[in-house]
Amino acid sequence: MEKKKENIVLVPTDFTQVADYAIDHAAGIAKQMNGKVALLHVINKDTKAYLKKENLTDASIHEKLEAIATSVEKKYNVKLDYIAEEGSIFTTISKVTTEIGASIIVMGTHGKIGVQHLIGSFALKVIESSPVPVIVVQEKEFGNAYQNIVLPVDETTETKQKVKWAIHVAKIFNSTIHLFGIKHNDEFLCDEVDRNIAQIKNILDKNGVKHTDKISADSHSNFGKSIIVYGDYIKADLIMVLTNPSQLLPSFMLSPWAEQVIFNAAKIPVMAINPVELNISYISL
Repeated sequence: MEKKKENIVLVPTDFTQVADYAIDHAAGIAKQMNGKVALLHVINKDTKAYLKKENLTDASIHEKLEAIATSVEKKYNVKLDYIAEEGSIFTTISKVTTEIGASIIVMGTHGKIGVQHLIGSFALKVIESSPVPVIVVQEKEFGNAYQNIVLPVDETTETKQKVKWAIHVAKIFNSTIHLFGIKHNDEFLCDEVDRNIAQIKNILDKNGVKHTDKISADSHSNFGKSIIVYGDYIKADLIMVLTNPSQLLPSFMLSPWAEQVIFNAAKIPVMAINPVELNISYISL
């Protein structure tokens, strides 16, 4: 009999407060999935400069990670491993994700401008190189989990992977999916958005997932802002965006409005999904 894959949530940390919020989300997700958290610190030039300045050795990094692990295990009653590995955050996070078989990365960010260590604008590069979805967290606690999820819908062909992940998360947290369509002045594009929403609603119905749908009141040029305003209005716990395969590099790319959503002022967590295969038998498409 094939051994069931363990659900591992990888959370990189640079020991800042916003990274602690990411750990809070990672622990909540792992507990709900009956999985475990893997805490990662990438030892890069910033780490080495800090150690030299404070006259510390590499052992202090392991001591910090061990202290966090003990605290998190006690607070959330979840299993937690920790890893310290030398390298670049842009390659090491992705490499460790593959090596340990993590299914999700949870990462803190200060926003596009701010502290630029593990987090900050570097989050975009991590997302675009990640082999699994990345949940980007700002200074917001996990709270009552992801009960209300905004799923933006545009005129492009919706990949099955985006809908699969929406269903997967909704099943775990008993979520309601709020479809939010982009507004166009062009009638053909409007029809494409309506068609996509209708198809997604049909799939959600087949899988018993609660949902609502709405078209943005603003034009497509303000779609990112509209998503954030709508998410704040319905008190969304999560917004899902999809990356697209890069035509030039072996990675993924975010649309301009997706970038705006990730660093939203409402501090709503955002799940960036790369179009990789999610094989779950209970999802019906």
